[in-house]
Amino acid sequence: MNPHRLLPLAALAGAALTFSACTRPAQYVDPKGGRVMVTLDQINIQDWSMAAEDAIKELLAAGVLEKVPSPPAVMVVSRVINSTSQQVDTDLLTKKIRVALNKSGKALTMTTRGPGGSAEDELAKEIAQEWRDLGLEPTPQRPPDFSLSGKIIETYTRAGNYRQAAYTFQLSLTDRRGLAVWEGEKEVVKQGRRPSVGF
Repeated sequence: MNPHRLLPLAALAGAALTFSACTRPAQYVDPKGGRVMVTLDQINIQDWSMAAEDAIKELLAAGVLEKVPSPPAVMVVSRVINSTSQQVDTDLLTKKIRVALNKSGKALTMTTRGPGGSAEDELAKEIAQEWRDLGLEPTPQRPPDFSLSGKIIETYTRAGNYRQAAYTFQLSLTDRRGLAVWEGEKEVVKQGRRPSVGF
């Protein structure tokens, strides 16, 4: 074989080995562990989790859910305003809170009522109306005891080559009188120059 042809082949083989060594296959990681990707210009899964966990702990500790005349409390989710520059689904926050409250036995979420007459579950809304139309619903539909609303705000700061991103998660629980009986705020602050792994 021509020795001059061996050199390009060796170079290609070396490049392939280098490329394979630099790339890592996709793998599952613990969403609460230290191997989760962290980015400054995005709200990451761990940011949603931290904000939700703080809200859940504070809300359950406040004791307001137990003060309704007929427990468990009935809650509706109002608007959570996204004031960030990102396109995000705020259910990543509210759903975690709802699941925890449901598991606690202290609150249930009404899915047939939402802002502006909207419903999360349109079919369930239709079925409930059918029962009322047929006179098979012995009691009128219970109005919600609370509504959950909020806002997400972002703030960016730069110093030299470093950047800081701060995300503020604000939540309010309002009762039937229109009074905010609980309010929570969680700030998540991240610093760095480029995407990294871990906290």
